[in-house]
Amino acid sequence: MNIREMLEKIELDTLVPQAARSAETRGRDREEPEDDLRPAYQRDRDRIIHCKSFRRLKHKTQVFLAPEGDHYRTRLTHVLEVTQIARTIAKSLRLNEVLAEAIALGHDVGHSAFGHAGEAALNKLVKGGFDHYRQSVRVVEKLERDGAGLNLTIEVRDGILKHSKGEKGELLRKRAKSRALTLEGDIVRISDIIAYVNHDIDDGIRAGIISEKDIPREIRRTLGPSHGARIDRMVRDVITATQGCGYEAISMSEEVLQALEELRRYMFENMYLRPSVRAEFEKAQKLLIALFEHVVAHPDEYLTPLEDEPVERLAIDFIAGMTDRYAITLYEKLFVPHAWV
Repeated sequence: MNIREMLEKIELDTLVPQAARSAETRGRDREEPEDDLRPAYQRDRDRIIHCKSFRRLKHKTQVFLAPEGDHYRTRLTHVLEVTQIARTIAKSLRLNEVLAEAIALGHDVGHSAFGHAGEAALNKLVKGGFDHYRQSVRVVEKLERDGAGLNLTIEVRDGILKHSKGEKGELLRKRAKSRALTLEGDIVRISDIIAYVNHDIDDGIRAGIISEKDIPREIRRTLGPSHGARIDRMVRDVITATQGCGYEAISMSEEVLQALEELRRYMFENMYLRPSVRAEFEKAQKLLIALFEHVVAHPDEYLTPLEDEPVERLAIDFIAGMTDRYAITLYEKLFVPHAWV
């Protein structure tokens, strides 16, 4: 028995029956020899961490564009916070912690520069629209490794695809057919919102936009009076509710789920859609639209052709992959007059 087989046996012996086991993966698009050290989901996690798209997340916006302070979240720190919450829930439920980790680390690799403002801009520019979750799957399937993709397992790609909720989407999907293939995938879905509403509150307080006492009293009473207390309350509630329903689905109590919905609504109304925040978003959108139009007009300078892919689609891939600072630098180079030297 090699190390991989030993680790797969540990999963078989210790995880609950509802867990996704590495040895029982639905597989990859292209068959590969098994690794003698790492089970399938561990290999996926490692591939995501080492890919270029993951590294670029450190210079992509979470909420505040190009913040001056060192302590504001970026897309990378968001991903790490989601991952830690997902791992805690998965491990406590004796589900596959490594699978949850792989999905969480990969869930935003296709996110554009300038956060959801960038996503909204790109959505208007290409036939079929643009969503960061579909782009994240495209990144790991087609764009990484110079077009070869990362060849991840079906379970990881499915979890990435189904993690997003948007402004009004269900936090926990009610219909079984709309859920992720694995409970671990649905853990990442709820971990994503637990992470972002809490760290965005923290950033909003740091920016002087909101304060803890501005959060409605009933929400604070249910979820807790601080960043750490809220995360602890929600994580424990997911674990208890999921155990209570016999692992039928990743669950939350009605009280906590409703409070989380109200907190998300509060954040959209009082921070994400606030005029002072939106004004910078509009500038970022104009910047990306200008870059898109320029790249489409000069494809040979920027794009590598892919079979049967229109120029507009390739331009979206190029721009979505940019970091905030790369996009700003390229825009200045192309459209801002430079002093004569």
